[in-house]
Amino acid sequence: MTNGTAQTLSIRDVCISLPDRELIRYLSIDIAPGQVVTVMGASGSGKSTLLAWIGGFLQAPFVATGDVSIGTRRMNDEPPHARRAGILFQDDLLFPHLSVAGNLLFGVPASVRSRAARRRAVDEALSEAGLSGCGERDPATLSGGQRARVALLRTLLSQPLLLLLDEPFGKLDAALREDFRRFVFEHAQRLGLPTLMVTHDAADADAAGGPVVVLE
Repeated sequence: MTNGTAQTLSIRDVCISLPDRELIRYLSIDIAPGQVVTVMGASGSGKSTLLAWIGGFLQAPFVATGDVSIGTRRMNDEPPHARRAGILFQDDLLFPHLSVAGNLLFGVPASVRSRAARRRAVDEALSEAGLSGCGERDPATLSGGQRARVALLRTLLSQPLLLLLDEPFGKLDAALREDFRRFVFEHAQRLGLPTLMVTHDAADADAAGGPVVVLE
């Protein structure tokens, strides 16, 4: 799994508001390839809303202004699928009607047309997840840590240009949380993905090792 198009994610003068209040005012961030920037703040401060705006799926009644670009490409007017933002949530959101391999295969872009190439990509992801030979298993039979790894690798198989993390470690116990954090950050760095992470946990920010933005 490689990414030969590593570029900087730039957020410029972002303002996000609701009809009755302002959430974010003139926020600007540059995130280098492989860097993780953490956004922290109280519930309702606009952390997840910021990720939704970057991903292209912010909806009314929110109103947003500002610019978001990857490299030299401005993404403001692009639909979500064109932005190629990989998103990881607190819940793994694996499809229960698909096998583990089927879930991973869902992430492989349609541009990879060869059946052998698609299968090879899934086999490599299974190996990285420590699940070689488990492709036909039901996701419900996996542990929480295994499911989290499959969810991340499904996201990475889609060949994203950036990574958005919305409390992705929140439902894991302490031991799994530390292991999965390392797994996520190592992949982001190796693939050169600029990564924006929302969290309430200062330990997540410490593990990421990058700048921290606190929303009031």
